Amino acid sequence: MNKQKVAVLGCGLWGRNIVRNFYNLEVLHSVCDLDEENLRKVKEQYSGVHTTSDFNEILNNPEITAVAVVTPSHTHFKMVKKVLESGRHVYVEKPISTSAKEAEELKKIAEEKGLVLMVGHLLLYHPAVNRLKMLVDEGILGEIVYAQSDRLNVNYFKNDRSVMWDLAPHDVSMMAYVIGKEPKQVISAVGCSSERNEIMDITHLSIEFDGGAIGQITDSWITPMKHVRLLVRGTKATAILDDTLQENKLQVFDNKKDGSITDIHIDYLEIEPLKLECQHFVACCEKGTKARSDGDNGFSVVRILEEAEKIMLGENKLKSLDQRNFALSRTKQ
Repeated sequence: MNKQKVAVLGCGLWGRNIVRNFYNLEVLHSVCDLDEENLRKVKEQYSGVHTTSDFNEILNNPEITAVAVVTPSHTHFKMVKKVLESGRHVYVEKPISTSAKEAEELKKIAEEKGLVLMVGHLLLYHPAVNRLKMLVDEGILGEIVYAQSDRLNVNYFKNDRSVMWDLAPHDVSMMAYVIGKEPKQVISAVGCSSERNEIMDITHLSIEFDGGAIGQITDSWITPMKHVRLLVRGTKATAILDDTLQENKLQVFDNKKDGSITDIHIDYLEIEPLKLECQHFVACCEKGTKARSDGDNGFSVVRILEEAEKIMLGENKLKSLDQRNFALSRTKQ
């Protein structure tokens, strides 16, 4: 197996966590960011790691075999495409793009070049989520009929086009993974802006999955008390995963009795999901295997979110928002 050398593009609030994990895995080669203060912190904390503010320096360095793109979502397509075309594996923070057409193009480029394209759908690597998936696969809950995901928090750095593009990729990918069904269509989608501008900071989606299960998703950037909960209801039992709890995050309840079910084993190892995700990416690059959250998975999620945004905004407002994001991209070149 070839030892990977990974470069990280973007070391802001979340990028720092990506940097830390790849460094601990002893594969971090370079970090690229436009903010000199961010680069200074990387130099102080991680000895031997090269830093640069020049994206082309990353593309032209023959030692780098893989690149993690951890930048605002509206920049993903352009940057990921350039990295793939340079012949390197890519880990891209969710979403893979804000356009299904672009997501499909990236997927095809990766397939044609035989490269790993992995999307940061972090919750597919969460130990409690994987234990819940096992319970579903074992039939403990019965046939899944409904799922509900609430992801509420405060975000003072609203650099995505809406809270939906920031948070809902987690919810859609997690639901599809746990219940083992692809999202089929958007039933309804509404959103609003507490600041009365074009960036929605509260969104509500209702989705139908193959087989008829319904998923409802609420995301918020304005909730002072963090709330992260997934409910999955089957014909026999209902599971609740509360990721804000320090212990007993996952519980299962009999639909016909009060209280949790105590005679089933629901323990799991508490390992940082991001560590597992980064390990998975490195292993896929070394073995040449597809990632759990691959380009197909990324495309499936973006297709649903794009459909939802069209319902929320309508075509005219959506075109205006696309033009704004294009202008933002040009100013950062």
